[in-house]
Amino acid sequence: MLTAATHVIQKLHQSGHEALLAGGCVRDHLLGREPKDFDVATSATPDQVIALFPGALTVGAHFGVVIVRQGGEQIEVATFRTDGSYKDGRHPESVTFSTAEEDAKRRDFTVNGLFRDPIEDRIIDHVGGQADLEKRVLRAIGDPALRLAEDKLRLLRAVRFATVLGFEIEPETWRAVIEFAPQIQSVSAERIRDELIKIFLHPNRVRGFDLLMDSGLMAQVLPEILVLKGVEQPPQWHPEGDVFIHTRLMLSLLPERVSLPLVLSVLLHDIAKPATFTVDETGRIRFNGHDKLGAEMTGDILRRLKFPNDVIEPTQVAVEHHMVFKDVKKMKKSTLKRMMSRPTWADELALHRVDCLGSNGLLDNYEFMQAKAAEFASEPLIPKPLLNGRDLIALGWQPGPQLGEILTKVQDAQLEGLITTREEALAWLKAQSGTGF
Repeated sequence: MLTAATHVIQKLHQSGHEALLAGGCVRDHLLGREPKDFDVATSATPDQVIALFPGALTVGAHFGVVIVRQGGEQIEVATFRTDGSYKDGRHPESVTFSTAEEDAKRRDFTVNGLFRDPIEDRIIDHVGGQADLEKRVLRAIGDPALRLAEDKLRLLRAVRFATVLGFEIEPETWRAVIEFAPQIQSVSAERIRDELIKIFLHPNRVRGFDLLMDSGLMAQVLPEILVLKGVEQPPQWHPEGDVFIHTRLMLSLLPERVSLPLVLSVLLHDIAKPATFTVDETGRIRFNGHDKLGAEMTGDILRRLKFPNDVIEPTQVAVEHHMVFKDVKKMKKSTLKRMMSRPTWADELALHRVDCLGSNGLLDNYEFMQAKAAEFASEPLIPKPLLNGRDLIALGWQPGPQLGEILTKVQDAQLEGLITTREEALAWLKAQSGTGF
């Protein structure tokens, strides 16, 4: 993609325009990281860019942004600009095309305000971004209060950049984040969701969690997390402390690479414990039904944040079933196989592992399930059924809901290894029918 962006810059230069790489790709280059994309900033107006690159997409031309197709890549080309007022706390009311220096000064953080000429391999720094990169500091450009008030999404972007870059947030910038945290509510749920995803999928997710808490942003975007604080747990099972401590500890125990449903299920698996907290007659703390209620609450929270169903549903499954592991050693083989055949199983098992490590440390049920996985690995967990509904009707059974129940029982016997052929299934069914089955 760098080659494509450089070609765009060369063509703009040849037409007499200033053009530079801008923003995150320059930052990542200086940090020795592989940039995800390459954006170009230029003195050329959108009309001039479109004239040079026929077929360019003009979806952002109002803000001076054109998408250029080059060498199979899409390169964002933006005209140097200054922004008007941000009355909605997210988008400028107007833009004025300007110079590279003015363009740099309207950006969010100094480390994102750098330009690079890839042809001469030269850095252009109007905002002190290089010094902050060396000091590993995230600093708002200009007055932090003004910069963050312009676009409230920058509040979460500050946390995200501090998390993924491992930078400290400069004190004045941090004070502004705290001051404006309640105003994150003016940002769309989709934008908030996207920033949270980037924070929690990053290996440094616990740092992000802590920054969200300390800034007051968590209270705005995931207030249910704060309710976990101070909710006591049975000390014999949870020597680590309350539900909040347990949840944060589990986040720290996840591997670097995780699926989104897994990290969300860790965050939300005990979200209903405050609502189900009771103390029985023996003085023991209980959270009866917190798994089922937690799944409902998880759905409500994730829908509020506009997560898609293909994220919500597997997260709910993991939350709803996270307590079943305490009974796995008592389960029939057929029950285990059905459980392990769920598409969410890998995440369910991973959730159970960190749930144990973040509490009593006992991994016996986790290891039991690993052994079962090895034991069952030689054949499909759910093989092709030996009988179907037509077979039962041919034997004289009446169509109806009972057929499904009978077929499930036949399949259970198959999963238990009691029957392996169609003939054995028919004989087993006949024998069971004689017992009032």
